[in-house]
Formats: sequence, structure tokens, C-alpha cells
Amino acid sequence: MLKKKNYLTQAERLQFTLPTQLNEILVGLLLGDLFARKRGQAGNTYLFFIQGLVHKDYLDHLYDLFKAYCMSTPKIYDVKPHKKTGKVYSGIRFTTYSLPCFNYYHNIFYPAGKKVVPLNIGELLTPLSLAYWIADDGGFDKSTGRIRLSTNSFTLEEVNLLASILNKKWDLKCAVHYNNGHVINIAARSVPAVQALLKDIMPSMMKHKIGL
Repeated sequence: MLKKKNYLTQAERLQFTLPTQLNEILVGLLLGDLFARKRGQAGNTYLFFIQGLVHKDYLDHLYDLFKAYCMSTPKIYDVKPHKKTGKVYSGIRFTTYSLPCFNYYHNIFYPAGKKVVPLNIGELLTPLSLAYWIADDGGFDKSTGRIRLSTNSFTLEEVNLLASILNKKWDLKCAVHYNNGHVINIAARSVPAVQALLKDIMPSMMKHKIGL
């Protein structure tokens, strides 16, 4: 592994590659809260990880996965006081180097600058991707026994595509509902299938999001 430093030459940046595991995890994270950003039109892509401080264990887990691609460790920060409550919330974040190995993901998730669902998402989505997608943007509703995926930022067409892929790949019964944007609800009768599929690969601190 390269020694960490503030600046990398282009030759050093080209040495970085992504193993299959991290490729699959990135797909799930990019369907969730992860940002991929480019430094200029011709620049390379860096990843921006951010979570509320309540999810510090999860953010630290993500850092452990991607630390070889990072210049510095996660940092805690405070956001501006909430407009209604006045409460100051804390978060934790880290960024990676700008690297060519991340460019593919920027190209397919941000073809025109705004995050979209790639048209080939059905080919990209694996059980490991799903585990990290739910870890990032999912939640378990104890009252209904359903898993909700907060896909609010995507269009209805994109959310319908994701729901259909979950059904086709793993026979998960999904419904798309409107809740400040379009979200996916995985039916309670499909939750045991999700649990069986993901129980051994889901980040342990996030297993509650699939009802475990």
C-alpha cells in the first residue's frame, strides 16, 4: 500500500484499483448516501462519505474498507442549528483521494451532474450491494414488519426500475409509495428472504435495518 501523503502524482493515482468486493459495495452505497464528485470536467473522482454521529460505528466501518484510498481519518463536525428546534446536530465524514478507479462510478451515476440510477443497475446489483444499500438508506418498520428503502431523490421511473430488479433478482415483493418522494417498501412476507440473503454479509451494526 502506498504511504499516505497530501499529493499523489498521476502515476501513483493509476496504481490504485478496486477489488470486486469494493466495487459491489460502492454500487450499494451510491444508491444510498454516498457522493462521487469530480474535480473539474477532466479531473478524477473522489468519494465523500458522511453520516450522522449516531452512526459513527458504521462510518468507521466504511473507513476501514476504504482507508487505503484516503488521505486522512474521519472527522466529526457540527452543522448549523436546526431552523425549527435550534438544536445543533453533529456528523462524521471522510473523503478519498481523487482517483481514476472511481471515474466509472461518477460516469454512470452522474452522467449529467445529478445522481441517477444507472440503466445497467440490474447487472451491477449483487447481494453485497443490496446489504450496503439497505445499511445506508434502509430501515425496518417494526409496526408493519417491512423494510423501507429511502429512494426519495430518484424519479418514479428510476424507483420503479429498482423495485422491479429486486423482484426479478430475488423474488422480493416490493411496492412503491410516495413519502416526500418515492420510496420502496419490501413486504413483510419477503423480509425472511432478505434476512437469509444478507445476514452473513450485512455490517453487524446495521443488521437491525433488516429486522435482525
